[in-house]
Amino acid sequence: MGHWALNSRLRFLTAGESHGPLLTAILEGMPAGLPLTPDDIDAQLLRRQQGYGSGGRMQIERDHARITSGWMAGQTTGGPISLIVENRDWKNWAEKDIPPMTTPRPGHADLTGTLKYGYDDLRLALERASARETTMRVAVGAICRQFLAQFGIVVGGYVTEIGGVVAQTLPDDYPARFEAAEASDVRCPDHHAAEAIREAIRQAKVDKDTLGGVIEVVVLNLPVGLGSHVHYDRRLTGRLAAAMCSVQSIKGVEMGAAFENARLRGTQVHDRITRTDDGHLARRTNRAGGLEGGMTTGEPLVIRAAMKPISTTLTPLESVNLATGQPDTTTYERSDFCATPRAVPILEAMAAFVLADALLEKLGGDSIAEMLPRFVALKRGTLDDIALHNTDWRFGYE
Repeated sequence: MGHWALNSRLRFLTAGESHGPLLTAILEGMPAGLPLTPDDIDAQLLRRQQGYGSGGRMQIERDHARITSGWMAGQTTGGPISLIVENRDWKNWAEKDIPPMTTPRPGHADLTGTLKYGYDDLRLALERASARETTMRVAVGAICRQFLAQFGIVVGGYVTEIGGVVAQTLPDDYPARFEAAEASDVRCPDHHAAEAIREAIRQAKVDKDTLGGVIEVVVLNLPVGLGSHVHYDRRLTGRLAAAMCSVQSIKGVEMGAAFENARLRGTQVHDRITRTDDGHLARRTNRAGGLEGGMTTGEPLVIRAAMKPISTTLTPLESVNLATGQPDTTTYERSDFCATPRAVPILEAMAAFVLADALLEKLGGDSIAEMLPRFVALKRGTLDDIALHNTDWRFGYE
């Protein structure tokens, strides 16, 4: 992917192919003084490799990130951070004659990528389009997660639906949901739904098919006012939606209960504002998902993402052999049967990146030490934070 994102203080690049020798990322803009170890990154990379329904590739790889710049003596320096992860599967391909790939798989970048770039073999599109690239997004996101943690901000996620099985009984508080999800091999915090989801994935394997699902990412302890309403590209709603939909196979995103809200009346939807005894302005509900006017409200930020079933199926799909022009069926490429559990840390990583960028935008500063006092001084959503003149006035334009 290209640098992410426009007009940002924080940006990253990834490079590498699915079966190439290694994957690379460069993260630019991270302040100095952030405590960081390779273990912090590897812990998130391991989460990405775990989940019932994953394919054979995850039995080969043991992802480990090497930090090669921007970090010394256990802390970031403020310079660009470069990361590499070696592909262990590379040795199985290094001296191999690659058979031609001429029949595109529906749902993949095979045909569209080849038409766009003029490739002479479909695999050239497959290699870069592969979700193997998300390894480096998770690595970058792990650093952003560490940055947010310096300010008490927590990022978590879980599966709410796979194969038509919907989680119905979730723990009341979000930290308990995160913990329950990590104890489940399908990352669903509803024990009964998790059992049914596991069975649905098992049956999809038997049927030589694939399944998609819905993931919820939640961010806790965000301050009020990240993002902005004054420009389209600074609205946090759009920035988060773009980040989520940039992940392979993610085809839909909502903030809070957006699609359910669309079916209701306004008086049933909007989060009513109240004043607590200590002067804080609070919400009775959080149907907006922690965002109003493209800015954080201070309530938990809730993002839901819909992931389509993986496009590579053991059951052949109808296609056309581009070398002969004749009807053909697809050839199976090793893949997951259901990648939804493994996608949870990927979406968390993208959310962490966008929010780290938004927090940097809000606070400014070149080091963690410089930023911490500014964070403490942020408005907390109390009446004392607001100074209305409460008199008539005019626009004053000429």
